[in-house]
Formats: sequence, structure tokens, C-alpha cells
Amino acid sequence: MPLLPTALLLLFCAGCAGPARTTAQPLQRSSEVVQGQAPPSYPVMPADAGAIAARLEELEQRLRQPGLAPLLLAQMAHQQQIIYRNLGRQPSQAQAVRRVLTARWHQVFDHHLGARRALEAMNPSGRRQTHIPAWRIVAPEPAAHLLRHYRKAEQATGIPWQVLAAINLVETGMGRIDGVSSANAQGPMQFLPSTWAEPGIGQGNIRDPHDAIQAAARYLVRRGGRSDIRRGLWGYNNSKHYGDAVLLYAALLRLDPMAYQALYHWQVHLMTTAGDTWLPPGTATSTRLPVQRHLHRYPWSVPADALSRPGS
Repeated sequence: MPLLPTALLLLFCAGCAGPARTTAQPLQRSSEVVQGQAPPSYPVMPADAGAIAARLEELEQRLRQPGLAPLLLAQMAHQQQIIYRNLGRQPSQAQAVRRVLTARWHQVFDHHLGARRALEAMNPSGRRQTHIPAWRIVAPEPAAHLLRHYRKAEQATGIPWQVLAAINLVETGMGRIDGVSSANAQGPMQFLPSTWAEPGIGQGNIRDPHDAIQAAARYLVRRGGRSDIRRGLWGYNNSKHYGDAVLLYAALLRLDPMAYQALYHWQVHLMTTAGDTWLPPGTATSTRLPVQRHLHRYPWSVPADALSRPGS
């Protein structure tokens, strides 16, 4: 098995993973808040079902437009992500939103919510993290480069590019998490070195996006993924919920390839004792960091009302 069942789940699964440590490689492609500039703002979650549906429709339409300014694209994708994260934990509100959502977006909505709920199901206890893992959060390789890597792997192995993109998303946010898990899983596709070393699997650098994506496709083939992709995913991660999430994101990309533009810009989030905590680019710790210390550095990385909520 190449990766931990929870290697990425901090992105999506409300804090399933255990402690992690970073590698010694220098931080690359990261972006800190520049002193003197206004800090980023945590995306707003509209208050009622009608407002949520209207904002989602606006976001889904605009996120499919070519030529959007990169900053605007990133901000809109992040708000889209926050809305789906919240609705994944609020089934009654999600139902109310879907009732007023234009039918055109029902399939997109259902794929997002299904994937979100599958990842939430991997943390049935709802455990929240008290510490930020020892990670560095970096900018991923450009979206077009990653897409070429996925398509190259599909051509070589027959594993759909959408499945590889979904795994990359679910494991490390398409490479945003630069760190090594507590079980030594590494790189953007979270391989154990022992699996990487198997004949015919790892070739090149375990931390290189191109090499890791090709290796993931070869591994899925070895585990039977060419004839039964769910079987291959079970070999990659022994969880039905994991397979459900990956296949739902992959199905979304098949249904609408332009959805990739938004998914690529999703951010790293972790459900902590302070709430749904954003780990922005430039976050870097050599050891696990108490959540409150992270908030001292990035006070805008949780919703404005999070610290006043009971239990936060």
C-alpha cells in the first residue's frame, strides 16, 4: 500500500491524520503575506439556503470561464471549497440548498457533496486536531503541467487521468502539502519508500510531481485498476470511503473537465479545535505546532466567528 489512509485527509476529512514531519528540502514556490499588505480573508459562507445557492451558481459559472485573473480565480475557488466543506457537515442545509439550486448544477453539486461526505466518513469520531502538522504549504506545479502529467500516465497505463488528478487532490491538494507522514509516506502522491522501490513502480524522484503521478498509475495497474478501478484504489488505500471520494471527484472531471480549474486552486484546510482552519501558502513548521500559535501568526485562517463558538 503506497500511502497512509489519511495522508491527505487533513485537507478534507476534518483532521484524520496523525503527526507528520517535514523533509529537509528548501521551501519552493511558496508565498507569504507581504508586510504592509492587507492579509487574505477567510471566505464568507452565505447565511441561508437561497443565498448559498445563488452564490454557488455564480461561482460555478464564473469558475468555468477562461482567462480569469489568477487572484480572482483563486479567491472564487476557495469560497466554492468552503461552501462545499460546510454543506458536507450540514445535511439539512445541503438539502435546502439543492432544492433551490438550478437543475443545471444538480449533478455538480451531488458529486461535490458525495465526495465531501465520503471523506468525512473516514473520520467517524469527528476528532479535531489540537496541533498543526509539521508541514510546509507550497504552491503546486502549474495546473497545465500537472494535467500533462496525468494525461501522459493515462496514455501509458490506461488509468483515467481524472482518477490520477483526484488522488493527487485528495492526497496533498495537488502538491500543496510538502511533508512526510508519520509512516514515512512521501511526495505529492504519498508513496511509502518501500512501495516506490518495488520493481516497475517508482522511477525517478518520489517527490517530483511527474515521476510520482506516473508511479501512481503503474501502481494502480499492478493492483488491478485497469480492469477494476475500485479494486486498484482499494490497493492504494484500504477504505471504501476513500474510493468513493476519489471516484466522485473523477466523475466530476469527466462530466465537466473545466471543474479542474477550480479544484486545482483549492486550499489546505484542517478541522481543528478552533474550527475549519486554513493553512495558507507559506505555512511552515519543523515540529507540530499548537493551533493557537498558528492562529497568532494567521488570525484570519479561521472564520471570523469561530473562536467565539462553544467548543472552539
